[in-house]
Amino acid sequence: MSAETLEITGAAPAAGGTGRHGLTRYLVVRFLLIIPTVFILVSLVFFLMRATGDPVSAAFGDRLTPGQLRSKLHQAGYDRPLSVQYLDYLRSLAAGDFGHTVTDNQPVTHVLGVYGAATAELALNALVVALLVGVPLGVVAARYRDRAPDAVLRLFAVLTYATPVFFTGLLLKLVLAVRLGWLPASGRASTDVQLFLQDQSSTTGFYLLDALRSGDGTAVTDVLEHAVLPALTLGLLVAGVLLRLVRTNLIGTLSADYVDAARSRGVPSLRLVTRHAARPALIPVVTFLGLQVAGLLGGAVLTETTFEWKGLGYELAHYLTARDFPAVQGIVALFAVVVAVTNFLVDVVAALIDPRVRY
Repeated sequence: MSAETLEITGAAPAAGGTGRHGLTRYLVVRFLLIIPTVFILVSLVFFLMRATGDPVSAAFGDRLTPGQLRSKLHQAGYDRPLSVQYLDYLRSLAAGDFGHTVTDNQPVTHVLGVYGAATAELALNALVVALLVGVPLGVVAARYRDRAPDAVLRLFAVLTYATPVFFTGLLLKLVLAVRLGWLPASGRASTDVQLFLQDQSSTTGFYLLDALRSGDGTAVTDVLEHAVLPALTLGLLVAGVLLRLVRTNLIGTLSADYVDAARSRGVPSLRLVTRHAARPALIPVVTFLGLQVAGLLGGAVLTETTFEWKGLGYELAHYLTARDFPAVQGIVALFAVVVAVTNFLVDVVAALIDPRVRY
C-alpha cells in the first residue's frame, strides 16, 4: 500500500456529501492505480526474461542443427524485433490470451486454472495460521509488556521472521514428518485421495473444500494432514511480524487517554484490551495483511517446492528453469493482478474503518 494510505492527518472528515465524495474519489484513484501497477510488473518480467536467452534454445538447443533451431525460433516469433514482440504481447494480454507454454504446449490459462487453486489454498491456510498464532500472541505480549512472556514472544517473532522459509520447511519436514512420522512429508493429498477428489462430478481445485463437499471423513483428514506442514511453514513467516505489529499497536492504544479513563473506572484488564484498545489498532493490521499477499505468493514458490505442493509457485520454479516465457509471464501477471486487487480491497477496508485515511 502507498504511503498516502498510512498517513493519518488527524483532521476530522468532512460531513455529509463532502465525505461521500471524498470516499468515492479516493476509491476511484486507488482502483485506477491497479492498471499501471500490473503494466509495470508484466513489462519488467517480459524484458528480464528475454535477457536470459530464449526458451527454444534452452529446451532444444543441443538436439537441433543451427538451421532447425532458426526455423523453430522463427516459428515461435522469437527472431522478431523485441519491440514487435512486446507490442504483440501487450495486445494478446489485453485480449486475455496468455499464449501456450513452450515446454509442454499447454494453454497458459489452463496452467493458471489448474494450479492457481492450489496456491490460493496454501496462501489461505498460511493466513489462518498467521492469524491464529500472531494475533493472540501479540495481545499476550502487549498485556505482559517488558515481562518474561513478552521477552519470549518477541524472541519467537524475530526467529520466525528471520529464518528463511525453505529452512523452516525443511526443519519441520525433518522433525514432524521424517523423524516422528506424525504428518505427511509432501504433496497435497495421498494418491488415492487425489484420484477420489478428481473423480467427483464437480471440483473447485481446493482440496479441502472438495473433500468437505464429498462428505468423506477420510479424505478430509488426509487433506488436512497434508496441509499442516506447508501452512505452518508459510504462516509462521507472517505470524512473527503480525505478533510484533499487534503488540506495538496495542501498547500504543492502551496508553491512550480514553483507555486510561476506562481503567480509572475499574474496567477489567481483559476488557480494556478486547473492547477499548483493539479496534483503533485494526487499520495497521489490515494494511499489513494486504501487503503480505505478495509475501505469501513469493514464499509459496519455496514452500511449494519444499513440500512438492503442486501449485503456481511449484510450476513457476519449473518454467523459470526452462525459460518458458509465456508460462512465466502468465503466472507473474496473475500474481500482479492478485496483489494489486488485494491492496485495493485493503484500501477500501481501511477507508471504511477510519475515514481519516481518505484525506
